[in-house]
Amino acid sequence: MTKSKRKMKVVSLFAGAGGLDLGFSKAGFDIIWANEFDKEIWETYEKNHPRTTLDKKSITDINVNEIPNCDGVIGGPPRQSWSEAGALRGINDKRGQLFYDFVRLLEVKQPLFFLAENVSGMLLPRHREALTNIKNLLRNAGQGYDLYFQLLNAKDYKILKTEKELYLLGSDGT
Repeated sequence: MTKSKRKMKVVSLFAGAGGLDLGFSKAGFDIIWANEFDKEIWETYEKNHPRTTLDKKSITDINVNEIPNCDGVIGGPPRQSWSEAGALRGINDKRGQLFYDFVRLLEVKQPLFFLAENVSGMLLPRHREALTNIKNLLRNAGQGYDLYFQLLNAKDYKILKTEKELYLLGSDGT
């Protein structure tokens, strides 16, 4: 008799067109719910992920009880505030502050793990204090997480992107 493993259920925040979701799906995760506020992307996301429920509200308007229970939360909070191509306002920009909503949802949902990705600009000296605060909030969200962060170059993983991305991975230690 074959023992069947349950797929881990994942919620995607700031889903965009669903590239991160696609990677998780291909790795065997079940993306059960996603949120994306940019209406220009909704059609693409829905074509890429027809079985995933797509919430189209601003993340600031989401009641955490609307989000299904899950094993993991993934997402890429808006990059413009942190990008070297942008104004570099970081946490002083409304979009940069959306990281707090990522943390707010972790606090209540308390998944086994989370993965947040963003641009390398978050590592600039001007953002050091904000990044330290975000990392502390992520570590202390819910029951607490072991936090790992790493700057990775997509081309090293045969992905057709050239920029380096910052990944923040949290695990509850189980």
